[in-house]
Amino acid sequence: MNQDLVRHWQNIYTAKQPTELSWFQAEAETSLQLIESARLTADAQIIDVGGGASVLVDHLLMQGFEHITVLDLAEAALQRSQQRLGVNADQVNWLVANVLDVNFSAAQFDLWHDRAVFHFLIKEQDRQQYLAQVLHALKSGAYLAISTFAADGALKCSGLDVQRYSPQQLIDFFGSIEFDVIHQGKALHMTPAGNQQKFSYVLLQKK
Repeated sequence: MNQDLVRHWQNIYTAKQPTELSWFQAEAETSLQLIESARLTADAQIIDVGGGASVLVDHLLMQGFEHITVLDLAEAALQRSQQRLGVNADQVNWLVANVLDVNFSAAQFDLWHDRAVFHFLIKEQDRQQYLAQVLHALKSGAYLAISTFAADGALKCSGLDVQRYSPQQLIDFFGSIEFDVIHQGKALHMTPAGNQQKFSYVLLQKK
C-alpha cells in the first residue's frame, strides 16, 4: 500500500469533519438512484469503494441491505462512519485497504459502487488493475455503479490530480464486451462551500 497516499487521506479525515469536505453529501442521491435501478434483493453483496465517511452506507442499511462492505485507504475515514452509525456499524464489513491490492473472492459482489477512487487513478497500469479487480469480483449479471469528475470538471481534488471522464469514456474504458449499459448521465454536486462540481456516472451490468 502506498503509505504516502494513506497518510494524505488519514490527515484529511483527521483534520476535518466530514461535513467540511468538498465531496460531502447529506444524501447520496445519484448513487441511491443508480442502486435502486439495479433492483437488488436484501441479501445482495454490495461494496462501496472509497466509501470513507460517506452516508451512503446509512441509507443502504435503512433500505434493509444485509451484506455491505465499505472499503477505504484511510482508517480515520471509516472510523467517522462507524462512530456515526453507532451499534449499526456492526452490520457492516469495514475494510481498510487499497482496492488495487485486495484479494477479492471470484464473483463476490452483486454491486460495486465507486464515487471516490477511480478518478484518482492517473496511471494506466493502475486503471487496468482496477478493471481486473472489478471483473474478478463481480458476479455475472452484477452491477458497476461508478461516478467520476466530468470531462469538463475539476482538475484536482484534495491537492491530487484526477482523471476526468465523460459517460461515454467510462463506457469505453470498462468495455461493451464485458458490460451492458443500463444508465449513463451527468450530475452536479454542490459542495458545502457552495461550489458546483460536475460529475459523470454510469450504471453497467456485467455480462
